Amino acid sequence: MEGLFSASQPFQQKYFGNRKEEGDMKPDEKPQVEGGTTDEALTDQHLMTKEALGRRNIWEPSVYYALGKESFHFAGQDISIRESMDTYGALIWPGAIALSQFLENNQEQMNLMDKAVLELGAGTGLVSIVASLLGAWVTATDQSEILSNLTFNLRRNTKGRSRYTPQVAALSWGQDLERHFPYPSCHYDYVLAADVIYHHDFLEELLKTMLHFCRPGSGTTLLLANKIRFQSDLRFIESFRSKFNTMLLTELPQQEVRIYKATAKE
Repeated sequence: MEGLFSASQPFQQKYFGNRKEEGDMKPDEKPQVEGGTTDEALTDQHLMTKEALGRRNIWEPSVYYALGKESFHFAGQDISIRESMDTYGALIWPGAIALSQFLENNQEQMNLMDKAVLELGAGTGLVSIVASLLGAWVTATDQSEILSNLTFNLRRNTKGRSRYTPQVAALSWGQDLERHFPYPSCHYDYVLAADVIYHHDFLEELLKTMLHFCRPGSGTTLLLANKIRFQSDLRFIESFRSKFNTMLLTELPQQEVRIYKATAKE
């Protein structure tokens, strides 16, 4: 597609002021993690929980942090995100911040104005909010238990600011895709996915979902941003590359985040 970001162009990092921490994390506010069936699963879940609780110490362009709430400034707007420690899907992860910043910094190469955009695993909605503020017609998807907080954040941050009202839809990866999102009726210019790869049992379903929305010849571009945490992440990337023409747009070593552009192979 025309106007896509070139790998030769530098990825610009911006900082939006010092972050203030308000309040300490209480032990009983840690997310509840279901027990895995293998030592690897338990280790990975422990690392994910540790990252969730220690994430305030990583690089992120937020203005301040308060328990359950983070504020950002993207696309010329202040954005306030409500989080929840009840589930990983209601937290802001590094990939979402990196992709949001990438979209803002590369508007000339990747213009979202009047484009149809679908986000997979939208979580708190940060990426969808930024895409909406940049002029896209956005559909944010996630599992049904995530949608209430997702809808709240989208409405709070886009009402009266966006060209189009963002839509929210339930989507379980790999399930009833043609029924709920029939092709070509549901066609998108861009599919966005941030930190959707981690140690879980649904990576095959995730790949199936990506292929449903990004078909050969459809003109749909997938942008995938992910922090590399586990061996399962790398295995998924190998499968991903076997099905998609991929380009590494940028890599942030400090955050261990990579952003890929992809189109389905013929």
